[in-house]
Amino acid sequence: MTVSKAAEKTAEKTSEKPADPAKGRKDAAESQGQGAAEALQLGGLSEQLGYVLKRAQLKVFENFLRCMASLQLTPAQFSVLLLVEKNPGRNQTEIASTLGILRPNFVAMLDNLESRDLCARIRSTNDRRSHILVLTDKGKAVLARAKKLVATKHEARLNDLLGQSNREALIAMLSKIANEF
Repeated sequence: MTVSKAAEKTAEKTSEKPADPAKGRKDAAESQGQGAAEALQLGGLSEQLGYVLKRAQLKVFENFLRCMASLQLTPAQFSVLLLVEKNPGRNQTEIASTLGILRPNFVAMLDNLESRDLCARIRSTNDRRSHILVLTDKGKAVLARAKKLVATKHEARLNDLLGQSNREALIAMLSKIANEF
């Protein structure tokens, strides 16, 4: 299960605020008697780029979910709404492929977004087997609020932590991995 799918399930299960995954890990460690014990030694794991990237992704997603709790949007759902807004008339296969979301997972996510009246699937006039995606008026309003929250809370926190030049360098390095690896 991907982190975005896990985050989506968490957000769907809670009607208010998504659970704090960090707290759950802390509680689990304490229940196993490790709360007061010395932290585990990671050995070479802390030098593995994949491990460090995954840990950073988890922290970023946890913060995103906290920032979006009032809108109940996961990172994947936010990404879908953004792409639909910027690419009107594109079909669901193109959106899913761009985001790297498997078809069954994407269909379930669209079902959720449609049930909340945030987007709609419309049969394509060019290819009746295909559906294009559009934002509803409510979806446009929710996305506008989400973009403000992301900018003022989520991205602002990352910018404060990293600084502008480190942020730009990190985006460049991660883009290189995503595009060339």
